[in-house]
Amino acid sequence: MMAAELIKKCSNITLGEEQELCDIEHALKALRKKILTLDFGNSMRVHDPQNSFDYLEVLYKIRELSQRLGSLDPSAEAKEHNELTVYAADLFEMAMTRLEEEFVYLLTHYKQPLQQELLSFRSTDDVSLDDLSSSSFNEEQSEVKTTQNDNTGGPEYFVTDLIQPGALSALKSIANFMFLSEYDKECSQAFINARQGAIDEYIGSLRIDKLSIEELQSIDWTKLSSLIKRWNRAMKAFVRVYLASERCLSHHVFGELSQSTADLCFYEISFNPVMQLLTFYESVAIGPPKPEKLFRLLDMYEVLNELLPEVEFLFHEGCDDMILTEYHEVLLQLGESARKTFMEFKYAIQSYTSPNAVARGEVHPLTKYVMNYIKTLIIYSKTLDSLLKDTDRGYQHLSVDTQSVANPYPHFTVTALHLRSVTAILEENFEAGSRLYRDDRLRNIFMMNNIYYMVQKVKNSELKSFIGDDWIRAHNRKVQQHATSYERASWSNVLSYLSDDGLCAAGDDASRKVIKEKFKNFNLSFEEVYRIQTAWSIPDDQLRDDVRISISLKVIQAYRTFMGRYCRRLDGTRHRERYIKYRPEDLEKLLLDLFEGAQKSL
Repeated sequence: MMAAELIKKCSNITLGEEQELCDIEHALKALRKKILTLDFGNSMRVHDPQNSFDYLEVLYKIRELSQRLGSLDPSAEAKEHNELTVYAADLFEMAMTRLEEEFVYLLTHYKQPLQQELLSFRSTDDVSLDDLSSSSFNEEQSEVKTTQNDNTGGPEYFVTDLIQPGALSALKSIANFMFLSEYDKECSQAFINARQGAIDEYIGSLRIDKLSIEELQSIDWTKLSSLIKRWNRAMKAFVRVYLASERCLSHHVFGELSQSTADLCFYEISFNPVMQLLTFYESVAIGPPKPEKLFRLLDMYEVLNELLPEVEFLFHEGCDDMILTEYHEVLLQLGESARKTFMEFKYAIQSYTSPNAVARGEVHPLTKYVMNYIKTLIIYSKTLDSLLKDTDRGYQHLSVDTQSVANPYPHFTVTALHLRSVTAILEENFEAGSRLYRDDRLRNIFMMNNIYYMVQKVKNSELKSFIGDDWIRAHNRKVQQHATSYERASWSNVLSYLSDDGLCAAGDDASRKVIKEKFKNFNLSFEEVYRIQTAWSIPDDQLRDDVRISISLKVIQAYRTFMGRYCRRLDGTRHRERYIKYRPEDLEKLLLDLFEGAQKSL
């Protein structure tokens, strides 16, 4: 409007109001010009959060002028007053739109990534379970190293600034002005939209694939096991670092204005990512209960259970309880799945049958698998205690001797009783498998090897405190019983040729003939045992030495005694070396070849 027009316009108003109206109009136009010089959409411009405070001053002035305009009497010149009122309102609306843009700009351009060291959590998946979580009963297992989980600490929060500190006060001031100006819905929605984009970027940085339930159900277990480990790490970092920080940001910006708005914004921002993560856990939980999955299921259960206090704190005042309801439901599903999988593990041991006897009488792969499996399970003993306490007793017992699973030891935990029942089931299984051996001697070697392996696994690990000293003593006796049975079956016939039977009453010629027959038969019998049993195997060094020493004490002593009494009677006998082929020290050396798993002949 030109100066002449202003003069003409103001001439119809009283002098005081005329001046006031003109001053307001000039001021509003000057403020509009200042607003237009600011381009919040230009990413190339030099920006400082302090600019936001300068701009807020403009808005405060516009609002102040609008209030002054409203206090004037519009009756003198209603048209001009109304036009200026509309102009002021339009200017304020335009300014608020620009202010919202500035709000989003600060949220977008001043966000900062999380420090990588805050994303590293020691989790249950750090335990070396790869061998057991990706294999079956038919595969031979190497020794599995286990590490005790460190899940005893309380909630851990690592709140960090998601927005650069210099911009935080500007965001808070803008939100305050928008709320006072009744633009609270626009402000909170702009905040939600901007932070949802940021949280999506963060989820992407965790390298966790977005897979549907159908895809997760069909994926190869080895790959899924690796995904679970990554997902567990991501879940801990997401809850303890990102969500804790996101909630802190929401409350920093809106907390003093409206606690409910702060909670609602945080809830809306978090809802989809939390549900996405929980969908993964649910997809694994509803899968078939295969024994190799148990450790990963327990890992997942422990992670969610460990994070439960934090999640309940973060969402305790959300707009509804959908997140917490879903979280609790998934946790229950994981617990039930782990419980069913453990029971399936016990049933799988009981129903497992091997078509062939284990070569050389060695430890059965099933025995190695199961003992390493339960040795690893004790890491999860506290979790298993809570999951198994309500297990149906009929299912728990299966067909095991009731003494193994009943509770004659009140101080035993639920997990301990189940582990004892597993050893009983396993023992029943390989005892049935031992019947595949036609040779009772090798059958006893097989039983001795397997029971001894079980005892050593229990005695030399934390299983001892779960299974108990009474179990160790009872099974040591079983090892000795099988060793004794083996010796009788293998060496009684050999030693029978070193007896005095038939020699005392015979004359010299007759006795010489009997002695030659006895040496000859001893040699043949010993050589036959040697040929067969060098191919057999006792893998444990200590057990192998113990069995050899026991054999040596009996055989060498009997041979020395027999030679001492009768070898001189063969002096001058033609081909004497055919009968007395071995010295006691020769036999002692030959006995060291037994149970090496490589057949030899004499």
